[in-house]
Amino acid sequence: MALECVVVTPEATALEEKTDFVALPLFDGEIGIGANHSPLIGRLGYGEMRIKTGGKVQSFYVDGGFVQVADNVVSILTNRAVPIDQIDVAAAKKQLSEAARRPANTPQLMQIRDRLVMQARAQIRIGQS
Repeated sequence: MALECVVVTPEATALEEKTDFVALPLFDGEIGIGANHSPLIGRLGYGEMRIKTGGKVQSFYVDGGFVQVADNVVSILTNRAVPIDQIDVAAAKKQLSEAARRPANTPQLMQIRDRLVMQARAQIRIGQS
């Protein structure tokens, strides 16, 4: 039995297809989801989403969000879902450099800086692999 995988961003439905397996970055690790997985709701981190269909694997950078699994449907809500071959590593390196120079003298500014750093590092790691 196949999974239905639906990836939605604020702009559009980025992906909707039948698949065998989905691996996602959660904020505290990675999860693999196969057919008949138990229902769950999880918070996504920044990193690589892999979708396996047959022997083919598609990889995307996902930019946080949420995942819901129910009745063999994996629903992913994320700010961005970028195919790996479209990641701009140079832009991510620039973002990392700029984020490191940002002031972080309040909890809110620290949170913004840390998010920018995590996003940039994940894109660099994925884009260079």
